[in-house]
Amino acid sequence: MKALVLEEYKRFAYVDVPDPDLRGPKDVIVRVRAAAICGSDVHGMDGSTGRRRPPVIMGHEAAGEIVRTGTEVRRFKPGDRVTFDSTEYCGECWHCRRGEVNLCDDRRVLGVSCEEYRRDGAFAEYVAVPERILYPLPEGLSFVRASLTEPLAVAAHAAMLSPPLPGESAAVVGAGLIGLLLIQVLRTSTSGPLFALDTDPDRRAQALRLGADYALDPADPGALEELRSRCGGRGADKAWEAVGITSAVATAVDCLRKGGALTLIGNASPRIDLALQKVVTRQLTLRGSCAIAGEYPLALDLMARGQVDVDALISATAPLSEGAAWFNRLYAREPGLLKVVLEPGR
Repeated sequence: MKALVLEEYKRFAYVDVPDPDLRGPKDVIVRVRAAAICGSDVHGMDGSTGRRRPPVIMGHEAAGEIVRTGTEVRRFKPGDRVTFDSTEYCGECWHCRRGEVNLCDDRRVLGVSCEEYRRDGAFAEYVAVPERILYPLPEGLSFVRASLTEPLAVAAHAAMLSPPLPGESAAVVGAGLIGLLLIQVLRTSTSGPLFALDTDPDRRAQALRLGADYALDPADPGALEELRSRCGGRGADKAWEAVGITSAVATAVDCLRKGGALTLIGNASPRIDLALQKVVTRQLTLRGSCAIAGEYPLALDLMARGQVDVDALISATAPLSEGAAWFNRLYAREPGLLKVVLEPGR
């Protein structure tokens, strides 16, 4: 089969590789029809994250159709249209038995190669995945749209960890892909004021189109004061940070009222500086949000019913053979590019 392989840091090749085999009786082979480029793939292509060690086939946001099943697969058959979780979990450890599959003790992520494991992903014509992480696609949902189920489920998981109560105010810091998806998820569950904060004017405008009531520039000295004034002078009840750098986390902390709650999604930086006294003396709640723990059906339903618009976030679709060029454009932070979906076989 053909695959897009990271052969060396910053160098991709579209080459022939062996077809994947069924690794066990509960595995399936999926013909990949659409695979989206994740920001973590772009960050990882230069080796800075340590989790994309060449040679590796990256890609964990994808959809396709089943072409082969293991002897013990019961819920799916060849021809079924599916998407799949980015996380392979064991289903048996202490965390999995509690439903915390995202925290599995033997967690593997498609398209990741790190010190602990190597797992080729979906930038290929075919990929092997276990039945337990498969989800059927709703009728009429295209493969391209379905390839964004994974990031939408990431946003939904973060929202569900600290769901806003009716009428509560909410702030999303960072209007990149996850932030824009999160805004749409939050809009389905709260009538309270919803704020987006981002330094990019185009992304602020997109946030307003997708459901935010207010879009503020955190670099503007008056932005936080405006937010507080629209929240009774106190600050937002809940906030989500979707960047993962010190300045964005600081903005999110400053957005909150006393006793507010902050959910951290972004992890662009392995470490940040935190204004600890602000957190302690204002009795803030901080929690991390990792991956997905059962939100795929919700994400698929939101797309199928038109409550989340993913088309607005897709900058381009292209053949998998052109993937290297698109990775380079994303790595160079080309203006206007947000999400690129690659299509094997196109």
